[in-house]
Amino acid sequence: MSKIEIDAIAAEFFGAFDNRGGKAADVGRIRRLVIPGGVIVLTGPQYTVYTVDEFIEPRERLLADGRLVEFSEWETSERTEIAGDIASRFGEYRKAGILDGEPFEGGGTKTIQFVRTPEGWRIAAFSWYDQP
Repeated sequence: MSKIEIDAIAAEFFGAFDNRGGKAADVGRIRRLVIPGGVIVLTGPQYTVYTVDEFIEPRERLLADGRLVEFSEWETSERTEIAGDIASRFGEYRKAGILDGEPFEGGGTKTIQFVRTPEGWRIAAFSWYDQP
């Protein structure tokens, strides 16, 4: 059962950024998926550590202000290890959209750390690396 729950949270996480077909992205749902105090890290040359709100706010604006439209990202592969009340997921993802009128595609790798809370599985931390 745990793997099914973790898969559902991962799918909901990736779906939070989807604004295809003119629908509003629901980036704010990440506040519910990530535990209070969760850590978010972008690696690479733009190395940045975010709080949940620091991560959400600029993405909400970008996905709502018309600059980034028809955007989605999705997992293409993953492996998840579960040990008791902790789990780790390592996966590849792709993304596509139209930024400032220009179509783009990209992808990378995400790692997500999960913990089982009294409310069910939640994300404790995630990090990502975008492929150049």
